[in-house]
Amino acid sequence: MADVTLRQIRKSYAKTEVIHGIDLDINHGEFVVFVGPSGCGKSTLLRIVAGLEEIDGGELLIGGERVNDVIPAERGVAMVFQSYALYPHMSVFENMAFALRQAKTPKDEMRQRVEAAARTLQIEDYLERLPKQLSGGQRQRVAIGRAIVRNPRVFLFDEPLSNLDAALRVQTRLEIAKLHAELDATMIYVTHDQTEAMTLADRIVVLNAGQVEQVGSPLELYRRPANRFVAEFIGSPKMNTPVVRQNEAELTLADGISIQCPAAKGHAVARVGIRPEHIVSADGQGENVLNCTLPHTEHLGEFALAHVTVAPGVDLIAKVDESQIPASGEAIALALPASHLHLFDAEGHRVGD
Repeated sequence: MADVTLRQIRKSYAKTEVIHGIDLDINHGEFVVFVGPSGCGKSTLLRIVAGLEEIDGGELLIGGERVNDVIPAERGVAMVFQSYALYPHMSVFENMAFALRQAKTPKDEMRQRVEAAARTLQIEDYLERLPKQLSGGQRQRVAIGRAIVRNPRVFLFDEPLSNLDAALRVQTRLEIAKLHAELDATMIYVTHDQTEAMTLADRIVVLNAGQVEQVGSPLELYRRPANRFVAEFIGSPKMNTPVVRQNEAELTLADGISIQCPAAKGHAVARVGIRPEHIVSADGQGENVLNCTLPHTEHLGEFALAHVTVAPGVDLIAKVDESQIPASGEAIALALPASHLHLFDAEGHRVGD
């Protein structure tokens, strides 16, 4: 079994602590994605699991075995980096077989394992080519293949798609998802790309300033963020979270502009949240109708992002159908359904449910 267990993991550089006592359980066969802003500690945490960073406190277990002092080569993990890190003078076969050759794997077994991985990744026709003769996507598949042949207990991915163009990112993302299903392997994946996180993960770990903000399935984080940080981080465009004044179930966005939210009653609400896709065109009718001005629109074909002003200092983004968008500068009526409102207190914690 390839469970990964982190207990009160801490990491410091000089006198600055960057990982603050993280606890996390990753089950065998899970695909877990670390996300968070730059500098949040996601890559450092991945490198701690790989053994590339020393642990300053806490325990790390892989398959039930304490590995704090175990060297990377003996942890049973394989890492795929953002850069392909292929040897330019070696063929694809030689790159994929390098670790096996270092481990003195018998030649027949080495060839079988490399060829099997190449078939899985659909690069069997490129085994004699040099890296410079491959596309970016093919090179990344070689890097993944180099990890597969080692039969690791845990696969670690450090932003593996960030050097690819948009089309290749989609293709390679699908290949990684298929690979996970075929191998039934434990995978830990670091990314700043929300689409990758939402589409690949069984569970997402949202990190901020070296701490875990929330762990859950993609839909759990989307539908019920634990705090305002997660609410604004998960989703693109991010959730609108304007400041409000409260009087029981009435939340005031600006003088003379209020919305009704029954869930707010009995709670101290400082901000209200609503995702752009949950704001609907109202035509003067509906729940919590706001009459807004439309200074700017982003036309994206399938839909449009309406950047609206409710009142001075109160701006929202709404994701609406292109046919419902007036010309920039004109008025637009939008409704905020109470069932889609998220409530946060002054410290940013979720309240109201």
